[in-house]
Order: sequence, then C-alpha cells, then structure tokens
Amino acid sequence: MSRFFATGSDSESEESSSADEITPKATGTTFNKQFEEFTNIIKTIRNAMKIRDMSKCLEEFEQLYRAFLKSKTIMDKEGVPQFYIRLLADLEDYLNQLWEDKEGKKKMNKNNAKALSTLRQKIRKYNKDFETEIASYKENPEQSAEEEEKDDIGSGYTLSLCQDEESESEDDEESEDWGSDSVDSGGESEDNEGAAASLAVVFLKKYVYGDKHPERKKDDRRKRHKKMEQVDEEADEEGEGEEGGWEKVKGGVPLVKEKPKMFAKGTEINNAVVIKKLNEILQARGKKGTDRSAQIELLHALAGISNENNLGEGILVKIKFNIIASLYDYNTNLAAFMKAEMWKKCLECIDELLDILFENSNIFIGENIAEDSENLAISDQPFRVRGCILTLVERMDEEFTKIMQNTDPHSQEYVDNLKDEGRVCGIIDRLLQYLESKGSTEEVCRVYLRRIMHTYYKFDYKAHRRSLGLQGETKSEQDQEESEGEDSAIIMDRLCKFIYAKDRTDRIRTCAILCHIYHHALHSRWYQARDLMLMSHLQDNIQHADPPVQILYNRTMVQLGICAFRQGMIKDAHNALLDIQSSGRAKELLGQGLLMRNMQERNAEQEKIEKRRQVPFHMHINLELLECVYLVSAMLLEIPYMAAHEFDARRRMISKQFHHQLRVGERQPLLGPPESMREHVVAASKAMKMGDWKTCHSFIINEKMNSKVWDLFPETQRVREMLVRKIQEESLRTYLFTYSSVYDSLSMETLSEMFELELPTVHSIISKMIINEELMASLDQPTQTVVMHRTEPTSLQNMTLQLAEKLGGLVENNERVFDLKQGVYGGYFNRDQKGGYQQRQNYQRGGYRNQNQSSY
Repeated sequence: MSRFFATGSDSESEESSSADEITPKATGTTFNKQFEEFTNIIKTIRNAMKIRDMSKCLEEFEQLYRAFLKSKTIMDKEGVPQFYIRLLADLEDYLNQLWEDKEGKKKMNKNNAKALSTLRQKIRKYNKDFETEIASYKENPEQSAEEEEKDDIGSGYTLSLCQDEESESEDDEESEDWGSDSVDSGGESEDNEGAAASLAVVFLKKYVYGDKHPERKKDDRRKRHKKMEQVDEEADEEGEGEEGGWEKVKGGVPLVKEKPKMFAKGTEINNAVVIKKLNEILQARGKKGTDRSAQIELLHALAGISNENNLGEGILVKIKFNIIASLYDYNTNLAAFMKAEMWKKCLECIDELLDILFENSNIFIGENIAEDSENLAISDQPFRVRGCILTLVERMDEEFTKIMQNTDPHSQEYVDNLKDEGRVCGIIDRLLQYLESKGSTEEVCRVYLRRIMHTYYKFDYKAHRRSLGLQGETKSEQDQEESEGEDSAIIMDRLCKFIYAKDRTDRIRTCAILCHIYHHALHSRWYQARDLMLMSHLQDNIQHADPPVQILYNRTMVQLGICAFRQGMIKDAHNALLDIQSSGRAKELLGQGLLMRNMQERNAEQEKIEKRRQVPFHMHINLELLECVYLVSAMLLEIPYMAAHEFDARRRMISKQFHHQLRVGERQPLLGPPESMREHVVAASKAMKMGDWKTCHSFIINEKMNSKVWDLFPETQRVREMLVRKIQEESLRTYLFTYSSVYDSLSMETLSEMFELELPTVHSIISKMIINEELMASLDQPTQTVVMHRTEPTSLQNMTLQLAEKLGGLVENNERVFDLKQGVYGGYFNRDQKGGYQQRQNYQRGGYRNQNQSSY
C-alpha cells in the first residue's frame, strides 16, 4: 500500500495525533510569553527603584498585578515563583526606607511624592496575601535565592525542551515526506502515543524541576566554561609577545586592552609632532562623550614619549600643566571632590612640575605669555611656557578643602586624608620659595595667604612648652624641639607684615589681619590681638565683605572672646561673644553647619553654595565650650547687677539668652541635679544669687564640666583658678547688694573668712563699690568694718515709687491724646504753668526720691 493510502485510511487517528501535537506547543508558547512579560516588568521596576522614579514604579506595579491575574490559573497549579515574592519583599522594604527619609521626601517632586504614598498603600495591602511566602523569604534569603535560581534553570530547560520538540516535529515531517512506504498503521499509532507521552513528560513539573536534568545542565555548563578558560589561556600564551593581547578581568567579561597608538610607525618624533598631538588631545577636552580618564592616560603617555626622545624640559612642563588641568576637569560638577586615586596623581604631578622648575632656572612661565610666543624647543632657550603654577596650587588647596568637607569626620578615612595636609603645606612652601625669586609681589602675597590659612588655627604646643620653660622628657625629643626652627608666631608675624606692606587688594590684607588676630588670641596674647582688632577698624565695614571673609571674622571674634575669658577679662569676653550667641545661629555664622529650621528659606542651589563655604571639621570651634564661656561670663556680670537693681523698674538686661535660661530653669516643676551644661550654669547662678559661692563653685567646676569644657583649654589649671577667684569676688558683691539693708555694720575679716579672700582684696572690692556709689556705706579703718548708711528705701517704698512713675506716664499719655483731639499738639507743655509739670517730671525721674532720701 502506498503511503498516501496508509496515512489517509484512518482520519480519526490523524486528527487526535495532530491535536496532541498542537496542545503542548500552544501551552509552551503561552508560558514563554507570560514568563517573558513578568521578567521584563520586574526589570523595569528595579531600574525605576534605582533612579527613584516612583511614578514609573507605580505604573509598572499595576501592570505586574494585571499580568499576575492573567496567569493566575498557572500560578495556582505550579505555585508563585520565588522571584515574584522577592520583588514584593524588596519593593516594600525600599518604599518603607524612602518613607522614613524625610529629607529625601522633601526633595521629591509632587508626582513622585504622590506616587510614593499611593504605591506604599497598595503594596502593604497586596502583600497581605503573601505574608507567609515573604516571611519565609526574609528568614532565609540565601535559600530563596537558590530556589529562584532553580526556577530560572527549570524555566530555561522547559523553553529549550519546547524548542527541541518543535525541531524534532519538523524533522519528523521531513522524514514522513521522504521516508519509506513500509510504515503501517500499527507503527503509526505507536509513534503517536510515544510523541504524546514525551510531550506530556516535557511539561510535567517533576520533570522540569527534577534533580536529574538541572544537574546534568549544570555539569554541561561547567564543562563548557572550563573549555572556554582553556581556550583563553591558549590565546594568552600565543599573544604574549603581541601588543593587544587579551586581559583577564576579575568579576567581569575579559576585555581587549590596547595601548594607545600615539604615532604611526616610522614617524620621526620631534617638537612639532608632539605639540600637534598634544593639541589634538586638548581639542577633545570638554566635549560630550570624551573619556576623561583615557585623556589623562594619553597625556601621561605623551610625557613619557617626550622624555624618551629628549625633547627638552619646555615641552615637558607644558604637558605637565595640561595633565594637572585635566585632573581638575575630571569632575564636571564643582561640588564634587576628587577621588583618592586622582588626588594622589595630582600631588605627584605638582611635585614633579616643581622639581623641573627648580632644576631648570632657564624656564619662564606665566599667564601673560601667548601661545604663539612660546619657546618649547631645545634650540630656543630660555624656555617660555604659558601657564600659572600658582593657580594650580590654589586649586589643589581648594580640592583638599573639598575632600575634607565631604569626608565623614568621625571615620579613619578623615584622619588619613588629613595626613595629606603636611604634603599640601610642603608644596605651598616650595612654591613660596620659587615665587620669592621669580614671582611678582601680588603672587607672593597670594601664596603667603595660602600658607597663613594653613597655620593660623593651629596651637603651637612646642612653642607653648618653650615659653613655660618646659623641655622634652627624652634627649631625642629635646633635640627635635631644637631642630624645629621658627615658632608659628614668628612665621605668622613675618608673612602677615609682608602682606600689610605690599598687598594692594583689601581682601588679602583683611584675611591676613583676621588670621593674625586669631593666632594671637589662640596663644593667649590678648593685648596684641585686641589692639590689632581695634586699629584695623574691621568691625566698621565687615558687613560689606564676601561670606567667607565674614565667617573668618566671626571665628576671630569668638576666639578673641575665649582668649579674654582665659585672661579673666569677663566683660570683654561677654562683649566679644554677644553678637554671635544672641543670634541663636552660632553654628551657621561660624561655618560649621546649616540649621534645619532655615532650610525652607533657601533653595537647593543656595544650599549647595553654603555647604561649599563650610569649614572642615578639624578647624571647628567647640560650640558647647563657646556657649559655656558666654553663659558663665553673663552669670558673673548679670547676677551682681540683678542684686543691685532688684527693685528698679527700668533695669536693663545684659544678656537675653542668660535670662532665657533662668526662666526655663524656673518653669521646671521638678528640680533634680543638673545634667547638661546649661543646667549647671543655671544652678550656679541661683547659688550665687544667695551669696553661696561654694555651691556655685561646685556647680561650675566638677568632673562633668571639666570633661565637657574646662579640660579643653590649653592652660586648664590656670583657667580653673581664675574662675574660682571670679566666683568668690562676684559672690561677695552679690552678698553685699542683697543683705546690706539687714546689717548696720560688717567686719571685713568676717567677709574674708566667708569668701576665703585675702583681706586687702575684700577691702579693694568694697572700696570700689563705695566709690562707684553702688554701696551706701563707709569704711571704719581702726575697726576694719563697713558701716552701712540707711539711705536705701524699703521694698514698700520702692514699689510706691514704681507706681508713681507708671501713673505719671499714664497721665502724660492721656494729655497728649487730648491735645491731638483738640488739634494743638504740645499745647499743654507750652503753657506758662510750668511749675506743676516740672514738679511731676521730677517726681517721675526720681527727684523726690533723691530729695527725701534723708527721711528714709
């Protein structure tokens, strides 16, 4: 029988076999499409998470939800894939993290913020259906990752089997068309049954996720991987002598690394060729798509070629200038700081450039040299190169500041970066030495200021020890101290005086004066610092200076106030610190951080500018120490003043901030032992108000306050002794003001014992109070007593006087309002009847009080 009749005899079997063939293919195709759709959506969501595009995340999540609903029947049979659970868990954690980041939410636009809120609600509601799966994933994410990998392998194996089945079916069709005619119906039915069974086995879950085939698949992959590695090794061995061989890259795909071909083979290397190549490289600088790191490598290679061919130092200097400029241009963003690798390269290049300039005195560089008038060839000596080494060093100094600003100050990395300051100062010193012989006066002033800025804020401990007559403990330390050279005070004096005499710009001179004052104050040279500040008259026009100079001025005034406090000049210390502390923005005014409450007053661009003005952490002034010095100074001034003017209605405040702290302390319902620095000062103030100097002393000087404040001063013991002395003296004054109305006379010996002061000191304090008319008393020298005069009004009389003053003011205001209604302002005051008015004015001004004091 022919094949035609054999195949056409049983139509039913043919239809059933074709149905069996079509069904698995259709199922596999559907599965493929759904799997591909899922993976694409998940990839899109993860990419949107990386760039914080919440709107895209929300849109794709809704699409993922719809895709899940379409494939729900398959999911119910096969189970939810592990990668789907992983995405839900990761997305929920990511949204919670964004929600807690308040600063990040403020920076979001409205669409993203709204999408974040909506998506967070949806994911929390949706994940309730998968709580058990998500919990198991979070408990053991590694195992979940392995299962997910198996799912991927299984799905990939299924896809490959589907493709193999399709190819086999095509081969069968071809064999049927061109095969022998001896195929009977029995064999045909057996073939159909076998095909149906094989397809069923293909799509069975046990077969897909079984143990045999994935392991075999993995073994095949490992074998193929080993073969690839062997091929790569053979290729490496063959290509060792060639230029562009294969290079192994850890954790990535092996890439072909080709050395940059600077010149064609046989090209004669001379100045013209190298300069032409240099210009070609520089033309690509700044263009879009230019690889900056590759450009730096090309310039390094060009410098090496120039050295190999002995083209002279002139062209080498020009290439070095461009290498350093390219390193600075590596970061297009001004706020970004240089990476550690680029920073090291930059320092090395500047050192090499300075070496060349010192070794070759016949090289002249300057910004005023035009490019067409450069002399770079060996024959055209002396060399003339366009460029400014000072500008490069100034930019290097700014980059160092940016690195310190953007490093965590509490990390070891900050300490490691700070070690580079010695190298930076060394480069500035070398440049200073070079410009002193070859630079202009203006350039010397600029580099002097750079050196001053790295010196003014550092305390010279070795000079301080020498001034106290102390020496190193070991001989090596003593020899090192002798070989140190000049003290920082001598260096600062020399550099600043040169700028005072030679500088023509106000800014450099102003900065030098402020740094000089700061350095004097830091080393307790109070009178030199104060005189220089008063002679400079900087306080008159500092408001017109740029913000960095204003920050430097604020830092100098603060250091001046702390210096005055260490010297016992309490009033001067308070006056110097008043403006900074009364503003409530000391942190911002000193350039040590931005206040959160003012964030809404500035936009993002202003915030970036202000962050660039911040002072690095190692230059900060301790804000707690500053506030403590101010509050203690205010306490020593304010408490005696309050005791002397207790019943004065027109009493003025010396320090509003100190009064605020007192009011806060009085409002507390429960008074426990003080904990913070402010609470210690408030408790000490209350004790001083009662004349109890010992309690005041115990609150101001104790272990907690020593560790927070007083131990931070260089001369700790001397500061503490000064504080005890001031507390004793001001407590004595407060005691006399408060209790003078109680005593008829006081023995100065008794006062000396009470306050543990020498008798001459007690005599001096009381004499000053009598001379300044603060205390109505007289001294009886034979008996060494203070005799009180009964001239002070009682508390009732004081209250009566206050009431009279307020009533007089009320009457005067009423009369002015009446005159305004009548249309004649001041008519009452122009009358001839001046007797009554004058009498009332005297009454208001306390005239009656002065006239009738004897009656009291």
